[in-house]
Amino acid sequence: MGRPRLIILIRHAQSEGNKNREIHQTIPDHRVKLTSEGWNQARDAGRRLRSMLRPDDTLQFYTSPYTRTRETTEGILETLTSDEPDPSPFKRSQMKVYEEPRLREQDFGNFQPCSAEMERMWQERADYGHFFYRIPNGESAADAYDRVSGFNESLWRQIGEEDFASVCVLVTHGLMSRVFLMKWYHFSVEYFEDLRNVNHCEFLVMKKQLDSGKYDLVNKLRTWSELRHERAAQKAKEEDKEQADTGKVKEPKKIERQDTSPMPQRKWGGCPHGCNHGKNFKIRRDLAELRQHDENSANGFTHPATNGNATIANRRTPAKKIQGPSISDDSDDPRGMEPPHIDVTKAQEEMVSSPDGTPSYITVEDRLRNVLKTPQKSTFLHTGRDFGGTYSGHGSEEEVSENDARAQLAARAARVKNGERSGVVNGVVNGREVSRSRHSHANKLGDAPNSDQGSDGDNEAEDLDKAEREDRSVRGSVY
Repeated sequence: MGRPRLIILIRHAQSEGNKNREIHQTIPDHRVKLTSEGWNQARDAGRRLRSMLRPDDTLQFYTSPYTRTRETTEGILETLTSDEPDPSPFKRSQMKVYEEPRLREQDFGNFQPCSAEMERMWQERADYGHFFYRIPNGESAADAYDRVSGFNESLWRQIGEEDFASVCVLVTHGLMSRVFLMKWYHFSVEYFEDLRNVNHCEFLVMKKQLDSGKYDLVNKLRTWSELRHERAAQKAKEEDKEQADTGKVKEPKKIERQDTSPMPQRKWGGCPHGCNHGKNFKIRRDLAELRQHDENSANGFTHPATNGNATIANRRTPAKKIQGPSISDDSDDPRGMEPPHIDVTKAQEEMVSSPDGTPSYITVEDRLRNVLKTPQKSTFLHTGRDFGGTYSGHGSEEEVSENDARAQLAARAARVKNGERSGVVNGVVNGREVSRSRHSHANKLGDAPNSDQGSDGDNEAEDLDKAEREDRSVRGSVY
């Protein structure tokens, strides 16, 4: 069938918390039950809903998981499916009822404090704004708007299905009903704060247009501004009636002298018991001067600094200036000498190592010898202990001594000089023969390959002892 023809929002019936607000100090908000009057309101709502439906309508309910909304839903279903006074075309087994936590009431912060503190909180919310004010340890209406937005998007996808019911009923709370309409119809924050609460078991009906498929709100929402206008009009009407009964001529109102003294504004923020933070904290004088300088610069005028550290640039340590030599300076001072002359032509024609004409007679052996004299880390890296995949230990360096590193570099230099291209380098290090492959793999622990590991079965015990010693050493540790 597709989109439902009706979407009905119903606020829960009267609860014990509506009758006695102090009950929230001892009972969690989600466990508050309906009163006997609330059950009567819920059953009456079921009769009114039954009169609005067609015999061929199908229904799908979404209810808040709070106790008072679930009991309201049960009361509605009780009279909606009852065969008294007439048989009902709606059967309980044919209806779908879902609990939707996103339709729950605005969180007011666990167990509520005393009535005086709650009254102070409501006044503070009125001054701050109903939509953005966040209850301590609870939610603001803006927080509730965020989760209702997610529910609206889910609902819009579900009502597009072909087997969706023809009537969708949402049993929720007063503020959540207004937030739902705010999201659906794009109400402004100012209009939302001007809306009055919904009555218990009041229906907010959204009816689908046949041509466009959009939903029109059938109800006229009540606002606080309209209530003030109605009360002012009612007061003027009563004054006119009193004048007609007494026969007195209505005197023009005298212009009362307005009190020009400003009304003290309630202060909610700051320190409620007096501020004493300045006793233990004082801003540094240089920072205070910087702040004052920035404020004066922003206002378009400059203020003379009290000292030389008034700006960040002035607070930097001045760099030392190098001045040229005078007549009395020492002639051996290198700062007074002229820079060396650079023969660019000679540098281009001859083999030189610097632009100032110094010839280069450094051979390959001299360069390698210089490398050997320079202490540096070994450049030998080994692959991971799993030979690829995770590359565990791939970038760790092989631990070799300085003498071994020099011997390996000398062997490599000799091989390059002789033009060898074999993948194995043989040599003698510390009195023992070594044979290292260019692309040799690491052992199972990710350590350096050991060339003297043999496959002889007679030396198996010796190899195991050696492997155990290496495993216990720092070199054999995988960490």
